[in-house]
Amino acid sequence: MKAFLDSILSGVLLGSLYGLFASGLSLVFGVMRLVNVAHGDFIVLAAFLALAFLHITGIASPFLMLVILIPLMFVLGYLLQRGVLNPALGPDILRPVLITFGLSVIVQNGLQQAFSADSQKLQGGRIETASIPLPDGLAIGTFPLLTLVVAVALIGLLQWILYRTKLGRALRATSDDLSTAGLMGVNTPHLFGIAAGLAMVTVAVAGVFTGIRASFDASAGPAWLIFAFEAVIIGGLGSLWGTLAGGIILGIAQAIGAYLSPAWQMLAGHVVFLIALMFFPRGLFPRRSE
Repeated sequence: MKAFLDSILSGVLLGSLYGLFASGLSLVFGVMRLVNVAHGDFIVLAAFLALAFLHITGIASPFLMLVILIPLMFVLGYLLQRGVLNPALGPDILRPVLITFGLSVIVQNGLQQAFSADSQKLQGGRIETASIPLPDGLAIGTFPLLTLVVAVALIGLLQWILYRTKLGRALRATSDDLSTAGLMGVNTPHLFGIAAGLAMVTVAVAGVFTGIRASFDASAGPAWLIFAFEAVIIGGLGSLWGTLAGGIILGIAQAIGAYLSPAWQMLAGHVVFLIALMFFPRGLFPRRSE
């Protein structure tokens, strides 16, 4: 029983990481109805940039690299949206999918040229091995707990921006009716650029935390994208808190699968995703219509 409870706890913490790097994907889809298949590769890009900045600056902590990464990734997201993706938006969803697929190929090959195909890892220091004791002999890792706290805080911040600020009202209005928002004087290309920039902020945070938790290489993006897509679809398209819940459900499913048999870890998560898609095609917590 203790081992099972430990697996559930580990699944919740792993799921918070999935929710963290799926939040940007959910935000972009909720605002622009854009399916970004390069999302996982941008997370890998953020992890490699953090690694490069660590070597350049000589700073020991990858967490401090977020001071550089967050504004850098925001600007990158804004420029890509304004210059590349905005012209492709429209009733045909295939065009942005093809463009982001092309971006995925470019990012992967560029990272292989710049950093080789070898696996890398960000060193988080003592926080990686530290733990907090719990009753009944259980323990919770300090770094996974920090990941959960950061995921909740970041998604809470995005939720606050969307529902408590003038920018958020404009984003939601544009999402609900693009034509009417444009007639009311809303600068939709600029707003879409800001939304993409905010999504890239989540990518920067996810890249650092994922790079500390596990090894990564230039081709890791598609695997991370699958987990992000599953978390978004389980939780509900466009729902940020639903995305976090979907990530946690996915993490728990994988943890239970690993508890039963190591070979079932990934399979259990995919099975739960398929079941959720069959019975809840809009997700477990779909965004309510405004």
